[in-house]
Formats: sequence, C-alpha cells, structure tokens
Amino acid sequence: MTKQKQAEAPREFEPEFVTGLKEIFEEKVVFNRVLGLKITGMRPDGTATGRIDMKQELVGHFAYNRIHGGVISASLDAMAGLAVMAAIGARHMDEPPLQRLQRFGRLGTIDLRIDYLRQAISDHFELSAQVVRLGSRVASTRMEFRGAGGELLSTGAAAYIVS
Repeated sequence: MTKQKQAEAPREFEPEFVTGLKEIFEEKVVFNRVLGLKITGMRPDGTATGRIDMKQELVGHFAYNRIHGGVISASLDAMAGLAVMAAIGARHMDEPPLQRLQRFGRLGTIDLRIDYLRQAISDHFELSAQVVRLGSRVASTRMEFRGAGGELLSTGAAAYIVS
C-alpha cells in the first residue's frame, strides 16, 4: 500500500463501529446519559457532532433558565473525546471494528479550555468537535457549543492523551 493510500481517511465507518461507539458514548458513560448527550454525526476525519435537549436538571441559573456552565464544559469535553475516538478508529481501519473499540481505554483529557461567549438559553444545543492534530501520544481538538438557532455560545480547545 502506498503512503498516499495510508494517509487517506476512509469514507465511512462500518455500522458495527458506529453502533459500538454510540453505545459506549451514550449509554456506558453514565454522565453523558445524565446530560442527555446524543451523537448526531461522526466522521473518520475526526469530526463529531452532538445534541443536548434542555431539561430542568441542567439549569445553572433559575431566573434565566440558562444551562449550567459545567454542562457546557463537560459536554464539549465529551464531544472532543468522541472526535478523538473517531480519528483513532479511522487510523486503524485495518483492524476489525470491535478490536478498534478496545483502543479507547487510555483516552483521557490532559488540558481543557472553555470560553463562554454569551448566555446559553435555548430549547436544545448543538455541539461540534474536530481533531486538529492526532499524534502518537497526544491529540488536540477544537469545539463549539451552539444554540438551536445556530448562535455560537461557547468555544473550547482540549488536548487528550491517546496512548
């Protein structure tokens, strides 16, 4: 196989990989379930998207019904972790899907920065994360947290240990 073919990202993940990753992310990571975090998209280029529906348990300021800043931070951290998982999964497409799902045991946040740009008041929120660089030991990401109308509410950047 040529270096060019090795560097090309696959077009799509196998259904088994997507289903397994959704189960890990939405069900087995209990805190993601508490947040109501759902995957809406994930691509082999290290891009992931998600959604959170606003609910009373997520309110950070009762008078304004705005979402808690910790929810924003935790959900962007989780979404960036998912983007890293997608990038790692794409890097090892030569392995069976279930074997690739075992590679995420050591993934962990080593640095996280969130910028809160405006009040997060909406009936739901759209999240996105993209891997900027996937190294052999560390991955770098960028994230966005948007309201239902598409307005940018928060941004983030994070680094993850991957080995």
